Amino acid sequence: MTTLFLAAQAAQGGGGGMSFLIMMVAIFAIMWFFMIHPQQKKQKEIRNFQNSLTEGTKVITGGGIYGTVKRINMQDNTVEVEIARGVNITVDRGYVFADASGMQQTQAK
Repeated sequence: MTTLFLAAQAAQGGGGGMSFLIMMVAIFAIMWFFMIHPQQKKQKEIRNFQNSLTEGTKVITGGGIYGTVKRINMQDNTVEVEIARGVNITVDRGYVFADASGMQQTQAK
């Protein structure tokens, strides 16, 4: 039985291993192009947004809370967000993900 299998492989030629390697590289390239690269790009945009926060920016926190940045503490890496008049919460700067100024206008329509 084993000799029959080896004879069949020999008849196909020795290039079977090389085509498998090319196929695996192609699959990895497709996965990187459609999955990994867009995610890295999105993370870079979020990081740039977090680094460019200023007071008065309307934001959405990681918990889904809409608010306005009132104070930024660079030493503690925190942001004080006003979620209602006179109600301020302190969140880690890494949990402020989006600019809500365009989002709230869309919801009002």
